[in-house]
Amino acid sequence: MNAHGLANVHLTDGVVASRFLDSLTNLHPLVWVADRDGHVQWMSEALSEWCQHEGLAPESAICGQFRALTTSDQIEALRENLVSNGFIGEVAIDLRSSGGGIRLPVVASVLMFCTTDASVPMFVLVGRPGNESRAPGPDVLDPVLQSVPDAILVLDERGVITQANAALSKLLGFQASDLRQRPFAALVRNAVDLEKFAANLPSGDQVLDHDLVMRTGSASTLRVSASVSALRGADRLGTVVVLREKTARRQGHAELVRRTEELEHCVQTLAHDLRSPLVALLGFSRLLRQDYGELLEETGTHFVDRIEQAGRTMERLIHDVLELSRIGRSGERRSLVDPRIVLLQLKAELKPRLDAASIDLVFPESPPMVYCDRTRLYQVFSNLIGNAIDHMGACEDRTVSVEIVEMDDHHRLSVRDRGLGIPAESHEPIFEAFRCLAPRKGSRRGTGIGLAIVKKIAETHGGRAWVESEPGQGAIFHVTLSRD
Repeated sequence: MNAHGLANVHLTDGVVASRFLDSLTNLHPLVWVADRDGHVQWMSEALSEWCQHEGLAPESAICGQFRALTTSDQIEALRENLVSNGFIGEVAIDLRSSGGGIRLPVVASVLMFCTTDASVPMFVLVGRPGNESRAPGPDVLDPVLQSVPDAILVLDERGVITQANAALSKLLGFQASDLRQRPFAALVRNAVDLEKFAANLPSGDQVLDHDLVMRTGSASTLRVSASVSALRGADRLGTVVVLREKTARRQGHAELVRRTEELEHCVQTLAHDLRSPLVALLGFSRLLRQDYGELLEETGTHFVDRIEQAGRTMERLIHDVLELSRIGRSGERRSLVDPRIVLLQLKAELKPRLDAASIDLVFPESPPMVYCDRTRLYQVFSNLIGNAIDHMGACEDRTVSVEIVEMDDHHRLSVRDRGLGIPAESHEPIFEAFRCLAPRKGSRRGTGIGLAIVKKIAETHGGRAWVESEPGQGAIFHVTLSRD
């Protein structure tokens, strides 16, 4: 089998061997493949260049000690060891020419991957020069790593483990001292996971997430979530890997979902139970006005007005709380929505309030289509425009304008007014539930949930909501919605 022949070899995980090895070299530069007789069938470009530099022709390279093992009666024991443990670590091997004239000492870890032809295993070796000096003793980061509750591995530029904290030892069941100087690939159970991990290593400030099946010290496996980031410094180059048990995370997520569902059910039950006495309160206050209105004095009429006003506020509050709890549920259907149609509907519905406040609502003639649930888009504009009407105050330019901008990966919706503005200390709190500014004179009092609804809709659509404003300079509310 030559290097070209690897293109026709498939591992039992369904991975093409040549593609797998190309990815693996991103993680471990010095990689080669040997058959059971020790003949090197393929080697990475970095290893080939090193061999040529030392005078060893890559095409004639043989693993001396490996050949001795695999051609003896120990082959079945070696295979059994590799199958059960997945690797043999830190083996001293000579890479030598077929004539034996040149020998290059290497320290390698041997990994075995079964091919679709079960009788022909593929032995992958990940190594480092045997005469390479390694810095002894613990790394300066060790005291910090030991205090972190997450399981952490630090890899050098060759993908070799240089640091493993106590949490990692507890998670995988290996002693940290046993893991140091071993290639990370030796811990990954299957070729599919290893190929994806090795092919997508982070650069710069990226943090990439992978799902991996890891080997453990008890020869079992553990499914984990791995967060991978590049390690950069004046004298270091490598990778940091943070592992979290996926089973525990899934259980935590399931518990969170269960509690959320319980809370939503509680909110819906509470809202339903509140509506019955609220309907009775509004009904009896209306009867009181109709049947006994002539007998009430001015003060009595005022009290009835206040009861009805409080009842209608409670009615809106119950409605808004229910809407807040429903956002993001599976019933929503996202599609491309024409925002102009939504805004025309809103303008017609808000016409009495706009006319009463002498406010002009303007929006673009041909806005871009927005990928969103239509009801949620209506709620975003309804709450932001209604908020602008309620808090416009006394100002000369009585215009509420809507802008919709298409960006690379999202749409930005903006609603601007030229009213009294919002102080900086209130920019974030007003997006919290039940937090609102004091109503302007002559405006209605809101429930304090409208902007919380806007924020939650933005977040469930992969975006965010914020405001830009200064007192006396009006306000512009922005909402971004992902285009995916």
